[in-house]
Amino acid sequence: MVTPPLSATLHLSLAPILAPLHDLEGIGPKLSQLIKHAVGGDRIVDLLFHLPDNLVDRRYRPQLKNAIPGKIVTIKVQTTHIQRPQRSKQPWRVNVTDGTGTAELVFFSQWQAKKVQAQSSIIVSGLLETYNNRLQITNPHYLEPIENEYAVPLIEPVWPLTAGLFHKNLYKALRLALKRCPVLPEWLDIELIKQHQWPTFKEALHLLHFPGDFPNLFDDQSYEAAASRARSRLAFDELFAQQLAIGQAKHSVQRISGRSLIGNHNLTTQALKNFGFPLTQAQEKAINEIKQDLERPFRMLRLLQGDVGAGKTIVALITALHAVEAGYQVAIMAPTEILAKQHFHTFSKLAPVESVYLSGAVKGNARKEVLEKIKAGNGKIAIGTHALFQEGVEFNNLALVIIDEQHRFGVEQRIKLGDKGENTDILVMTATPIPRTLLLTRWGELQVSRLTEKPVGRKPIQTTLHTLSSMDKVIQGIERALHQGCQIFWVCPLVEESEVMDLAAAKDRYNALKHYFGDHQVGLAHGQQESQERQNALDQFAQGHTKILVATTVIEVGVDIPNANIMVIEHAERFGLAQLHQLRGRVGRGSKQSYCLLLHDDTLNYTAKKRLALLRDTEDGFLIADEDFKIRGGGEVTGRRQSGLPDFKVVDEIRLEQWINPAWQQAQLWIEHEKTASPTHKEAIECLLRIFGKNDSGRLLRSG
Repeated sequence: MVTPPLSATLHLSLAPILAPLHDLEGIGPKLSQLIKHAVGGDRIVDLLFHLPDNLVDRRYRPQLKNAIPGKIVTIKVQTTHIQRPQRSKQPWRVNVTDGTGTAELVFFSQWQAKKVQAQSSIIVSGLLETYNNRLQITNPHYLEPIENEYAVPLIEPVWPLTAGLFHKNLYKALRLALKRCPVLPEWLDIELIKQHQWPTFKEALHLLHFPGDFPNLFDDQSYEAAASRARSRLAFDELFAQQLAIGQAKHSVQRISGRSLIGNHNLTTQALKNFGFPLTQAQEKAINEIKQDLERPFRMLRLLQGDVGAGKTIVALITALHAVEAGYQVAIMAPTEILAKQHFHTFSKLAPVESVYLSGAVKGNARKEVLEKIKAGNGKIAIGTHALFQEGVEFNNLALVIIDEQHRFGVEQRIKLGDKGENTDILVMTATPIPRTLLLTRWGELQVSRLTEKPVGRKPIQTTLHTLSSMDKVIQGIERALHQGCQIFWVCPLVEESEVMDLAAAKDRYNALKHYFGDHQVGLAHGQQESQERQNALDQFAQGHTKILVATTVIEVGVDIPNANIMVIEHAERFGLAQLHQLRGRVGRGSKQSYCLLLHDDTLNYTAKKRLALLRDTEDGFLIADEDFKIRGGGEVTGRRQSGLPDFKVVDEIRLEQWINPAWQQAQLWIEHEKTASPTHKEAIECLLRIFGKNDSGRLLRSG
C-alpha cells in the first residue's frame, strides 16, 4: 500500500493539529512539557486524544433549605460574614445565604478565599456536607461573581492529570485545540457510520471533551449512549489506522527480495528418522507453510505459535535443516541459557549436521573455537542467547534466523540478529498461545502458523485447586508420590521472604522440604543464583538425583524432564493465567499421568477463583490466553513494553475486543480496493494515518 502525498489544501488543514503543543496560544514551554507528559505526545492532536475518564454533574441546584448533603451542589448565594483565621493553619470561613437557609464556605487556600467580598452575590459549586449540624462546602470547586455564572459548567469533564498540571490549564488548552481541529474528509465507510450512528471525527472529540456544550443530551438522558458511540467511533478510527499501517508493513516485507532456499530433503528425512515419532497434522501443515515461504524469492517473516507441548521444536529443527540443505547457515536465539541449552541438546541429538552453542557463559578457548566455526561456515546451526548478535560474531552465509519466545525480545534485538546476514528469513516462535486480538495488534505484520494439536500419547494433566491451609495434606500426597518414583516441581512466587508481601519464598520452602524429606531429595533453582549453580540444580533433577525441585519461574520455559509428572504452584492466584499454563506444561511430557496442584490463599475473591477454575477446567492454551489478555492486557504493539494494553491513545479493553475484527476487515477491504479508490478517499485515508502517527509506523517492522 503506497500512501500518497496530501494535497496542499488538506496539508494546510491538518497542519494546525499536527503542530507542537507550544503552538497553542498561552501554552509556553513549561506547560507544554507538563501536558506532553500527561497526554503521551507533543502534538496538538495528541492532546485531543487525551479523553476525560470521568464527569462531574453540577446541575443539582437546590434551595439550601432542601439541599441534600453528600451531593455536589451549585448554588447562588449572598455572603453575610467573612471570618479570617487567627492562626496560619486555620481555615477562612464565609457565611452565605440564599434566602431559604444558610451555609458555610470553608477555605484552606487563602488565594480563593480572598476572592470573596462581604455582602456580594456569588455562585458556588462543590460538595455539600454537614459539620456540627451546619451545611458546609469545603474548598469549593468553583466560586464566581453572579454575573460570571456561565463560567461554572453544568457537566464538567475530568481529565487525567500529572504533577504540576491543573484542570484549568488542560481545559484552556483543549478548548484551543478543538477550535483548531478542521472538519476532515470522511475515511470510514458511510454505511458503517450509518449502521452504528457514529458522529464525525470532530463531533466525537467535541462531545467527549465538552459535554456541557450539549445540554439537550442530558435533558433527555441520552448522553451515555451518545458518548459511547463517540468513543466507539474514535476507537474504531485508531484500530483502523493501526490495521492499515500493519497491512502496509506486511505488504512491504513480502516485497523485500530474498533468496530461494530449496532443499533436497536428505537432512530433514534423517532428522525425522532420528526423532522416531509421527508428526501431527498441525506440525506438517506448519512445516509446509514455512517451506513455501523459504522457497519464494522474497524475505520470510513468519510467526510459529504453539500451545504447551505442541512440538514446535521439531518444526524449528526441520525448518533449520531445510536452509542448511540449501547451503546456508541458521541462527537460533533464545532469551535464556536454560532454553538455549535445551535447544542445543535437542538439535545435537537429532540433526545430522554440527550445531554450535554460544552464550555469555562460553568463554576463553571454547568461545574462540565456536566463533571460528561460525565464521568459517562449519557451524551450520548456531544456537544461543543474545550473545549471537553481539559484535565479534561473524557468520559465513547466514540465511535464516529463528527466534524463540519472541515476546521476550525487543524489535531492535530482532533487527540486530537479522543484520548478521543479508535479507535473512526470520521465523519467530512462542510457546505462549496468542489470542486473535493480540495477533492483530502486535504481530499483524507476520504470517502466522499455529500448532493446535499435541503429539499422540500425551495424557491430559489433571489440575486441582487447594487452599494453603491444606498444605499438610499436600505434603502427605507428595510423600506418597515419591514412593511411587515420581518427581515434583514446586514453584514459589518469590526467592526470599519479603517484609512487603506475605508470599511463599523458594528458599524457605526448600529448607522446609529438605527438613521433611531429607537433604538429598530436594534441589533449588532461582534467578538470583549464578547460572552454573542453577544449571547444576536442573541437571541433578533431570538425572533423577534429586526428586523435588523447588524453583521460581526460571523453569517456565526450556525445561523438558519427562519423568517429572507433578507440578505444585504456591500462591497460584499471584500468577497470570498464561504463565500458570506455561508452568503446568513442564509436566505431562512423559508416559505417566501428570498432575498440577494450584495452592491458593484461603480468602480468594470470586474473580480470582474464576480465573483458577478456568485453568482447572481446560488445557486449551488459546482459550486461556484470551482470558488472560482480557484480564491483564496485551503489551505494546512494537514489543517494547511487556505488559498492559498495546500503546493506544483512545482504545480501551472493551472496545479493543469489540472493534478489532471489524477494523481488520475494513483495512483488508481498503488494501484490496486501494488502486480503484478515488483520490479523495485516498487522501482521507492518508489523513487518518497522519493523525494517529501511523503514516510511517511500518518502518521498524519492515527493517526487522
